[in-house]
Amino acid sequence: MRYLWIVVLLALLSLLSGCARMVAGSLMEPTMANLQRQTDIYLVCEGTPAFLLMIDSMIASTPNDKKLLMTATQAFSGYAAALDACGKPERAATVSMKARLYGMSLLWNCDDLHSVCTLPLSDLQQTLASLDRDDVDRLFWAGNGWATWIRHQKGSPESLAQLVRVEQIMLRVLELDETYYYGGAHLFLGVYYGSKPPLLGGKPELSRRHFEQALVISNRQFLPALVLYAQIYARMAFDRELFVGLLQEVLDFPLENKPDISLANQVAKQNAANLLNQADQFF
Repeated sequence: MRYLWIVVLLALLSLLSGCARMVAGSLMEPTMANLQRQTDIYLVCEGTPAFLLMIDSMIASTPNDKKLLMTATQAFSGYAAALDACGKPERAATVSMKARLYGMSLLWNCDDLHSVCTLPLSDLQQTLASLDRDDVDRLFWAGNGWATWIRHQKGSPESLAQLVRVEQIMLRVLELDETYYYGGAHLFLGVYYGSKPPLLGGKPELSRRHFEQALVISNRQFLPALVLYAQIYARMAFDRELFVGLLQEVLDFPLENKPDISLANQVAKQNAANLLNQADQFF
């Protein structure tokens, strides 16, 4: 019955291809909002594929629609995180390829940014400097989708070499609007600068400042920020007290205090519990 519903839905969408913008506003955005309010991670892992298939079909008919591409990047990035929490990292790696594809499509439709993968860094910085506050959402989600893919490449040299380009994108987001999506650019940079020890180019103090600013911007309610602060900075700094304190704060946070991001916060709670169980191995 579920598959019959999918077939009927896709047939309907084929008739609506000329009205994709209207559908994106009336159907996609409420569906995404509802998805982000879910607290059952396993239900999301099992039920989201039909929604993603629907997004794929709509983009196939209107490949340059910014709103659809934004929704797709958010959905595939979020689903990759949920799959990790569901214990399906191989599937998450496959899904992350779509997150990158749709994220990059947001840039390909923006003047010279279609060459963002190959532009020399000086040219990339110049191009990014030409963008303004209206481009923040495009830049952030493109960078987020790209980073989602890199995260699932198991440290391959090819993917790690692209991190500096995502760094430049996120630095430009900070310049234009550091508060966007709960200080998400600060969060990326906190991870980026804190993932390596100082002897290998890491910048722990800069990492700490970015994490702290992300917590201020989100009022400590976007729980992935606390988990990553503990996982990346506190572990690298061998600060067990900070590590345990941040993760316990995540576990104590009532999901109903921030219902619009319940899914992200529930995934963070599960990750926090797993990290706490490994504390003796880390310190």
